[in-house]
Amino acid sequence: MFDLFHNLGLGFGVVFQVSWWSPWWLYGLSLPISINILMCLIGALVGTLVGVLPGIGTVATVAMLLPITFGLPPVGALIMLAGIYYGAQYGGSTTSILVNIPGEATSVVTAIDGHQMAKQGRAGPALAIAAIGSFFAGCVATVLIAVLGAPLTKLALAFGPAEYFSLMVLGLIFAVVLAKGSVLKAIAMIVFGLLLSMVGSDIETGASRMAFNIPELADGLGFATVAMGVFGFAEIIRNLDAGAEMNRDLVQQKISGLMPTRKDLVDSTPAILRGTVLGSILGILPGGGAVIASFASYTLEKKIAKNPSRFGRGAIEGVAAPESANNAAAQTSFIPLLTLGIPPNAVMALMVGAMTIHGIVPGPQVMQKQPDLVWGMIASMWIGNLMLIIINLPLVGIWVRLLRVPYRLMFPSIVIFCAIGIYSVNNAPVDVILAGVFGLVGYWLIKHDFEPAPLLLGMVLGPLMEENLRRALLISRGDWSVFLTRPLSAVLLAIAAFLLVLTVLPALRAKRDEVFTESEN
Repeated sequence: MFDLFHNLGLGFGVVFQVSWWSPWWLYGLSLPISINILMCLIGALVGTLVGVLPGIGTVATVAMLLPITFGLPPVGALIMLAGIYYGAQYGGSTTSILVNIPGEATSVVTAIDGHQMAKQGRAGPALAIAAIGSFFAGCVATVLIAVLGAPLTKLALAFGPAEYFSLMVLGLIFAVVLAKGSVLKAIAMIVFGLLLSMVGSDIETGASRMAFNIPELADGLGFATVAMGVFGFAEIIRNLDAGAEMNRDLVQQKISGLMPTRKDLVDSTPAILRGTVLGSILGILPGGGAVIASFASYTLEKKIAKNPSRFGRGAIEGVAAPESANNAAAQTSFIPLLTLGIPPNAVMALMVGAMTIHGIVPGPQVMQKQPDLVWGMIASMWIGNLMLIIINLPLVGIWVRLLRVPYRLMFPSIVIFCAIGIYSVNNAPVDVILAGVFGLVGYWLIKHDFEPAPLLLGMVLGPLMEENLRRALLISRGDWSVFLTRPLSAVLLAIAAFLLVLTVLPALRAKRDEVFTESEN
């Protein structure tokens, strides 16, 4: 316990560290300023903006801002990117409630009851409960990161190449288990992602593979390029296809009466607590994340409700639970990243990219060798959550005005910024073209009920899996049984196999019943 308080003290010391700034317009006078607090505020503001504006998404924004982090100190850069991620979870609720178009995928469920409340003239309480639930869940999740960080890091130090490979297999199986829709489609997305990760050069021999003699593919496909296309461009196309100009009457009105009633608070408190617990658990699991957490919490609330028919007609629990869950999951997803070096979702994968830019090797060594970076980021999350509740409630009028901007102006602007961001990563025009191609691929996948998130997870974990697979076989002199003779690796693979069987069996049983029914007819 003493170590925990000591580490948190170190973290807050890093966040509040003051430096002197001398702007030219003060003629030589210096101002005391905390760069890390400023980065936290910028991240929270940009994240909220990203959540409010439909069509861009956190993945695309973090990918766009990666080049900016070159000129920032490592701690400040990671604090800003983390703020964007959990800030977007707050902002996404505004668009969902007022316009019925989720600014973030995590806010899809919030739109079901949140928009109905807004139609009934209760947009204020819906926005307030969303912000309060998000704040509470964010604070609890940050405590979990602080408590679990050090013990999990010690456990991770016992991992060798075989254990890391098995852990990544388990992460991909979790992505299949937690993906909505067809199991076969989820597996197909992971395999597609693994194939995309192999494009370029062999990691050991340097031989070209799957590059088709195209010079631009010699270094492989950029993760930011694929992410921007599959999430950023595809989301814009999807919104335009769905007729995004509809349902905007509410943003023309003034939002008043933000304070929820006593009954609202009583009804929403248990939902916030349940959403926080469920989101915290699912956020830690690789492949789970905030999207799954929001859907799972809404389903749970509907199942345990005395009157489930209220859901979909403006039940405040339908706003409180998913908003708490997605914020808790967004922040606990930092646990596997900081302790094991494994990104559980697409945004965390980009965080790995940001760490690599600054020469930081993600994994258990980071917490030991650079504690100021890890604990500074953890401490900044408390401050960021406090900033976000201030940003979201008093400034709701500003976000509503932004939603009044016609989509014919907003979406082209977003496309231009995305293209600039992609170009600036490698100064390569071909990356912009590839992002456009993957935008069309992503749109096709969405239209045919394929979930793009497992694809990106497969693409991120692919090189790490290959590297650890080769290391394990090299150490064991080509003996494949090393993955089963090492106890921890065998346990992880057994869990993965058990989960896969549990997931596939219901699908096979349903298919068999369908065949029998057809034969009887």
